[in-house]
Amino acid sequence: MSAFLDPDRPVRWGILGCGDVTERKSGPAFQAAPGSALVAVMRRTPGLAADYARRHGVARAYTDADALIADPGVDAVYIATPPGSHLDLARRVAAAGKPCYVEKPIARSAAEGQAMVDAFAAAGVPLFVAYYRRAWARVAVVREAIGSGAVGRVTSVESVFARPARPDGDVLAWRLRAEESGGGLLLDLASHALDLVDLLLGPLVDVTGTASRGDAAYAVEQSSAFAFRTGGALADGQSDVVGTGRWSFASGVTEDRLTIVGTRGRVTFPVFGASPVVVETDGEATAHDVAPPNPVQGPLVANLVAALRGAASPLSTGATAVRASAALDAILGGYYGGRADAFWDRPETWPGALR
Repeated sequence: MSAFLDPDRPVRWGILGCGDVTERKSGPAFQAAPGSALVAVMRRTPGLAADYARRHGVARAYTDADALIADPGVDAVYIATPPGSHLDLARRVAAAGKPCYVEKPIARSAAEGQAMVDAFAAAGVPLFVAYYRRAWARVAVVREAIGSGAVGRVTSVESVFARPARPDGDVLAWRLRAEESGGGLLLDLASHALDLVDLLLGPLVDVTGTASRGDAAYAVEQSSAFAFRTGGALADGQSDVVGTGRWSFASGVTEDRLTIVGTRGRVTFPVFGASPVVVETDGEATAHDVAPPNPVQGPLVANLVAALRGAASPLSTGATAVRASAALDAILGGYYGGRADAFWDRPETWPGALR
């Protein structure tokens, strides 16, 4: 692919919203990736951006997003704010003609995500999204198990996640306020699993689902179940794999696994944990103990920097991210009474919250 930025100098990044995710997951990745430099950060609260810059050796700190976006020393912008602000900030970055890397999910809904994709397409500027597991060596093991035929012809996939409910003190976290997150924790966490299925088996189609609030003190969904097919062709030309999922954030047990079943065996691994990827072929199991990278966004940031310099194809784009959001919208549409509008402004109409 052709270079978007000068391949002879580092890509200089600016961060909008230097919160917790930037401390361990992404900020260090921008500083460590070959051909990359973190040069500016922004946070609205006075003093917090300056403190981050001081602790991480970043040259410039801002309290105004537009000032960072306009900084001539910033080549590309990373949006690390909650999803409710992604569309507005992304449009400003696109208008400035700068590449953008945005936290996942891409936005509160697929409609907002598509608006972001359209804005960057019109500007002729790349848009990337932080589905960073796409670049992990652990996931490459899974892809090899599928592509090599180790599990045979893939027939089904199952996504399971469960954890106990958090204390009531957590109910006001931004991830549980639809105006900021787009829904409940399914948006924040299950989006990773759905994106991995998209990567491994192809886009999700015919997605259906249901969700429940249960006895939660908050209005967004707490548990969900869903079904789908995958529409992509695998290495041997097969397609039309069936899939299911069940997710609960109010469970008496803890579970975390993605299982891909084929005619010769299966591959099983946790989406969030670090336990081995287990490949079973003809009754024999092999455990691949490949640890997640540190920082976790490191391999994807390195890929995107190489893409901007014309040395690689990007692994996670706005277009791939919108597909995950579309699947989430299909799963949760009944709960929210549709998700194509500003549903976060009408919680009194959410069928799921009223049951």
